[in-house]
Amino acid sequence: MKVGFPIETDNGMDSKVYGHFGSAPAFLIVDTELDQATTVGGSSEHKEHGACNPVKTLGGNLPDALVTGGIGMGAIMRLGEMGVKIYRAAAPTVGENLALLKQNGLQEFSANDTCKGHEGGCAH
Repeated sequence: MKVGFPIETDNGMDSKVYGHFGSAPAFLIVDTELDQATTVGGSSEHKEHGACNPVKTLGGNLPDALVTGGIGMGAIMRLGEMGVKIYRAAAPTVGENLALLKQNGLQEFSANDTCKGHEGGCAH
């Protein structure tokens, strides 16, 4: 399984999970079967809420699951249509969240948890 994590700085499994998917400077894609991690540069362009293109943002490296601190409904809908499950980060680092995911210890994002233009409902 490939799991994507928005990050600010690449420190491998010790990378801190970034607070918002759409504005992440980079992503760490972890292939749990191959035990490999690849860093993908995020987009530096400012995106309006709802204008996120997840495939472009992830550099075409679509994971099976995404673990993030915050995400908008548009991105959840687009990623969901592509079969990507989105989970709320429950620990500071990629490694800790990956361990929790493997133990079914992360919750999937719901519509009530998403960012709404940072005017309430934003859980990060």
